Amino acid sequence: MAKSVTAFTCTACGAAHKKWAGRCDACGAWNTIIEEAPLSQGPGRSLGATKGKPVPLSGLSTSEPPPPRFLSGIEELDRVLGGGLVPGSALLVGGDPGIGKSTILLQAAAAFSSANYNAIYFSGEEASAQVRMRAVRLGLAEAPMRLGAETNLRNILTTLDAERPDVAVIDSIQTLWSDTVEAAPGSVAQVRAAAHELVTFAKSRGVAVILVGHVTKEGQLAGPRVVEHMVDTVLYFEGERGHQFRILRSVKNRFGPSGEIGVFEMTGAGLAEVTNPSALFLSERGQPIAGSAVFAGIEGTRPVLTEVQALVAPSTLASPRRTVVGLDSGRVSTILAVLEARCGIPFAGLDVFLNVAGGMKVAEPAADLAIAGALLSAREDSALPPEAVLFGEISLSGALRPVSQTENRLKEARKLGFSQAILPDASKADGGSDMALRRITDLTGFVGDIFGAG
Repeated sequence: MAKSVTAFTCTACGAAHKKWAGRCDACGAWNTIIEEAPLSQGPGRSLGATKGKPVPLSGLSTSEPPPPRFLSGIEELDRVLGGGLVPGSALLVGGDPGIGKSTILLQAAAAFSSANYNAIYFSGEEASAQVRMRAVRLGLAEAPMRLGAETNLRNILTTLDAERPDVAVIDSIQTLWSDTVEAAPGSVAQVRAAAHELVTFAKSRGVAVILVGHVTKEGQLAGPRVVEHMVDTVLYFEGERGHQFRILRSVKNRFGPSGEIGVFEMTGAGLAEVTNPSALFLSERGQPIAGSAVFAGIEGTRPVLTEVQALVAPSTLASPRRTVVGLDSGRVSTILAVLEARCGIPFAGLDVFLNVAGGMKVAEPAADLAIAGALLSAREDSALPPEAVLFGEISLSGALRPVSQTENRLKEARKLGFSQAILPDASKADGGSDMALRRITDLTGFVGDIFGAG
């Protein structure tokens, strides 16, 4: 048996040291290095495999069929998970404070329990009575799930081992503490140790464990990044406080596509599913107005239409403002530079404001043409065709590059009543008999064709 080695870890940054020191060499913090005892559990037995013995890949499909997924009945959640929750998997859900993480997971636990799965919800931030009050407000008082209020990791693991639920929700990982680690709850050492124990338990017992994680002011999950590597799925719950829309986004998923989104609407009775997010994001579009462009995008496997809004106004500042919400600011700066260098359209001395309606966040390069269209429309005070959608990637030379899943984008646009699409010339699509395609070769041609200049 291998001898356990004592480790010394910095509670501020998580760096490992061979011996104790007063100052951490990695982050420079003083008096943060502590002695860390070895974890109480080993890796355990993996599901569907013998201890240390490899199995043939070709025989897995016949001798060991994949376990059935747990379906919650919440279609948007099941979509993001890749078709349901996999037994023995570990999930990490992060989001800003007050965005609705506890609400969506309480609804999910109630949905799993109503679907005849054994679900337990452990809260380290609220008492059981407080969680029950929230469940009553959400209309979940009769759900056959069980609640627990506990922060001691050993007690939680003992309860889960005795109860053997199908689904366990831990809210949150930052509140747990392990008696094998001499550090405060929420520290790097405690979070890493608690995550390791819970992931090991999930794999060895076949329990699907859902962890809630806090985020930093930069929007990243708090704690060591190794936690994100340990779990099978990482979900981010996004949204603006001023909007009622919430987006559950998969940034990592070992059992399904990453980048998939589920759209919810915050109501007085909790989070309601939005089965047609395109119609919701475009619901407030009225008469044609300068600075508005409809982008046909792809989120995961789902086509989503969103409105890109731009405002260009004279600036009184030496350095004009560039305010971007919901888009990559670096990408916007590149498009502004291409418009000036390749098309001769300057934005110097002009404040530029860009926003994606509904609190949506768009990271696709395919949004370049919609961004350029909104900027030019706002600058020239000329509205784009109201029945048109735009998509295409802009290169540094000003050429337009085709993007993937063109047919799916056009199909979603047709479904919502759009009759025209402005897209790169090299795109392989016919649009059908009821949609006119305006194919553009480069950005200069786009300016001349749409705005009559160039």
